[in-house]
Amino acid sequence: MSFGDELLDRFNVRLLTMDRPGMGDSSGYETRTLDSTSNDYRVFVEQTLGIRGVSISVIANSQGGVFGLSTALHGWVSRLVLASPADEISNPTIHAMLPHEATQLADIACSDPEQAANILATFTPQGMETMVINGSHPSDQAFYQQPAFLARYRKALEEGFAQDGKGYVTDTLIAMRPWNLKLTDIHVPTTILYGAHDRSHSPDKTATLTSRIPGAKRVVIDDAGGALLWTHSEQVLRAALEN
Repeated sequence: MSFGDELLDRFNVRLLTMDRPGMGDSSGYETRTLDSTSNDYRVFVEQTLGIRGVSISVIANSQGGVFGLSTALHGWVSRLVLASPADEISNPTIHAMLPHEATQLADIACSDPEQAANILATFTPQGMETMVINGSHPSDQAFYQQPAFLARYRKALEEGFAQDGKGYVTDTLIAMRPWNLKLTDIHVPTTILYGAHDRSHSPDKTATLTSRIPGAKRVVIDDAGGALLWTHSEQVLRAALEN
């Protein structure tokens, strides 16, 4: 699921994406953790580019935000851009802002990960599509349901829930449980882009998350929602290319 395809040549950008273990055709990894996943990214980049110690910009979207933050802490990232990042639900400040129905599954993930995994395993591509679209701002709903995007989105969902959804379950448990990341140790330039009409990723439009990262810049885009990675691709890429 890439973005900004029509802009890459103009900006002289090579965009690398990968399936996390257990998604698409990627082999599963039963003991995968946040730390091991971040290391997977580093190895993937080094082997794809054929060099070691490469420093690149990382763009992380939605539930991928926690993985982007982890890569920044690993020291091989030159810049981090979080586009519509999902907040840390288990953070006490964020948790207190959310209604019970929004924290219930995350609470179970903390108290009984196996039960939470069983619940998450019942999710399907169709169910996820319905949940995302129904919970979005009307402007996002209109964008998501454009035929070209919807076909691509559905293909990505099928890949994301491949292999009985085990990769999705692992990802979501990592994101829902305490991140245990010392965000004050992030010392790379960090920009957080958030849509003013985004109803699902952060209860305070990432104000708390931004305050936890030294020097992080937060931009709330007035005419954007949760789909800003695609609707505002140029702004996302420019943030990744800032000097």
